[in-house]
Amino acid sequence: MSRDSGLSGPKVLVYQASHPEKFADVLKDLGITNVITAKSSGAAPPDLSEVEVMFGWNIPVDWFARAPKLKWVQWSGAGVDSVAMRRDQIPEGVRLTRILDQFSAPIAEYVFTYLLYITKDVRRQQKSQEQKRWDPFRAELLAGKTIGVAGLGSIGAEIVRKARAFDMKVTGLSATGRNRHLVDVHYTADEWNDFVAPLDVLVLTLPLTDRTRHVIHAPVLERMKREAIIVNIGRGALIRETDLIPRLAAGRIRAAVLDVFEREPLPTDSPLWTLHNAFVSPHMSGPSEVDKTCAFFAENMRRFVQGDPLIGLVDLTRQY
Repeated sequence: MSRDSGLSGPKVLVYQASHPEKFADVLKDLGITNVITAKSSGAAPPDLSEVEVMFGWNIPVDWFARAPKLKWVQWSGAGVDSVAMRRDQIPEGVRLTRILDQFSAPIAEYVFTYLLYITKDVRRQQKSQEQKRWDPFRAELLAGKTIGVAGLGSIGAEIVRKARAFDMKVTGLSATGRNRHLVDVHYTADEWNDFVAPLDVLVLTLPLTDRTRHVIHAPVLERMKREAIIVNIGRGALIRETDLIPRLAAGRIRAAVLDVFEREPLPTDSPLWTLHNAFVSPHMSGPSEVDKTCAFFAENMRRFVQGDPLIGLVDLTRQY
């Protein structure tokens, strides 16, 4: 299904799983009118012969080769693993960009919502209220606990900022070390065992690449404290779930807060649904907002037309 929305400027394909016309309407208000839309990879693709730019989420990678004039693909989210890990199918010279700096605040709030829920034992308080039982107890503080943030991009940096507000000790791990100044102690990608050993909380914000796939597996989990909490808001396959699940079930990891999974939607037979110390949410910690996403694209379109550097350019050799 497709819709043509104008004639001026580079021709743009807007691809979304549902309601791509909402994006097209916002783009029209921003002056981008030469737009066609598509929302189903199951249907025959629209005519891509004149398309120079694609904008969307999970655009079928095989469509790139059907667009001989394609020069740039703007992904409408932060994670690009579904396309970057198939970089051999991206035609030479086609640039890929991702959204930056739009998901940090909601994701950081998601992280601390669950950390407070667990450490303050809100579940116990709710149960006591339901039972009309007066049950005072001393709840833990986040202050003084050590949080380790794996991935110190814009999302990781915001989590660090909020952790400081709770007077937590903050460590970080990243491949480049570019933002090492944000944390008390910085570790490289070759120092996972040392990184996780002292942590009370591990937060994963990493992209999924060949190097980070299943980076949280049995040997790393064995180095963690029994009282440690794992939060994954990066990509599901950062964790080998078959290694995590038995450790959660045995109480060898205190809790896992999981917004992303190796398979999504999470299969109904996954033990994660019913483990009392697994907190499952449906990939909702960093929602995209149409207006903000389109504004980001419009700024990049201005740069594209003028020949200026694009924001959020993906290094395909590093896969993010």
